[in-house]
Amino acid sequence: MLKKVLSGSALAALAFAALVLVYDGATAADAPKADAKADAKAADPKVDYSKITPPDLVKQTPKGQLKNPYTDSQADIVAQGEKIFLGYSCNGCHGGGGGGGMCPPLTNDVWIYDGDDDTLFRLVTLGSDELQKQGYSRHGSENVVGPMPPFGTLIKNSDELWKILTFVRSKYSPNVDQHYKYGTPPELK
Repeated sequence: MLKKVLSGSALAALAFAALVLVYDGATAADAPKADAKADAKAADPKVDYSKITPPDLVKQTPKGQLKNPYTDSQADIVAQGEKIFLGYSCNGCHGGGGGGGMCPPLTNDVWIYDGDDDTLFRLVTLGSDELQKQGYSRHGSENVVGPMPPFGTLIKNSDELWKILTFVRSKYSPNVDQHYKYGTPPELK
């Protein structure tokens, strides 16, 4: 009788193990599909930036993947960006025309952390102290009084921040090296 119970228990354990393997195989087979869906969502150019805050966009986007949907040749966007720039009092530190003040000018070819879309979006969102904690380092030099404070929770949504950055790009001086307009050229990094 004991032999029958043990063999029955062994058979039950074997059946359970087989069931677990089949279940794990099924979920493993489904995993690439789930990953592909997540990748497609992250790369979706149809993100509604007006419905996502800058901190949330930073959290969900891998480093180096934030791209401004606007260009500084879009006069209407530049004008909206200027109004938003002034509305959040960015001019209090960077000057009304972006020429600087107690913080760096936005019109020259010096980008303290770099001038690509991703770095600028994260800098404004997180502030310079948190940006450094995430592995960014200063490589430009300006007469800067203090760190960039985090504005991500103050700016209503990511669309507003992209418009501010579009305005900032429009202020880049035509009298300086245009190779640096979007940050340090890759071949010089």
